[in-house]
Amino acid sequence: MAKPRDDTEALQTALVRFQQHAILTGQKDLVIFEGRDAAGKDGAIKRIVEHLSIRATRVVALPKPSDRERSQWYFQRYVAHLPAAGEFVIFNRSWYNRAGVERVMGFSTPDEQETFLREVPAIEQMLVDGGLQIVKLWLDISREEQARRLDARRADPLKALKVSPLDAVAQEKWDAYTKARDEMLTRTHCREAPWTIVRTDKKREARSNIMRHLLKTLAPSHIADEAPEPDPKVLFPFSAEALDRLYR
Repeated sequence: MAKPRDDTEALQTALVRFQQHAILTGQKDLVIFEGRDAAGKDGAIKRIVEHLSIRATRVVALPKPSDRERSQWYFQRYVAHLPAAGEFVIFNRSWYNRAGVERVMGFSTPDEQETFLREVPAIEQMLVDGGLQIVKLWLDISREEQARRLDARRADPLKALKVSPLDAVAQEKWDAYTKARDEMLTRTHCREAPWTIVRTDKKREARSNIMRHLLKTLAPSHIADEAPEPDPKVLFPFSAEALDRLYR
């Protein structure tokens, strides 16, 4: 059987052309990567930025907040990292930590979590009204594949820096993460900043479809039209009905 064609190089070339256009026109783009542990965020981001401009591209992965940051308005530490004209910024996890890991692990209070879910759609609408383009991606992975990847991560010394104390409870708290995910997606999906779901059990397919989606969503038509459409079995818009297609 013939191997599936790898379109990574063609998609990366299109992303370079997109960024050339974005720099010239002053486009401001923010891509938010969220998902379960081991869902493939790092690998997908690496493929996206591999050939992009270092000066115009930033990947932001913030550590846990300091005591000073915890006393600030919750969104405050993220604001400094938002893109200016001509910049392409990726949040590798984002303010949605409050609706995910902070909720499951008890790192914030129920009142803080409720305030976040109530406020974030309005915050994102203000950012869009200010000229920011936002793409929100939820990378979904099955429980079995997550367990396999976490085991492989712990056994590989080259992946030692990817091992987190939270990995140990990802499987144990699977149902709690599922409940938090469903509420977060339902309450923060909006026309101005919609969620898109990516099924990531097959890494190569997931990465290809993410790049296709970015081009279709952010690039001008003369570039976007040359990219293949994302596979709807792998990448699809969130909706109430889409909850049934997420891993349980």
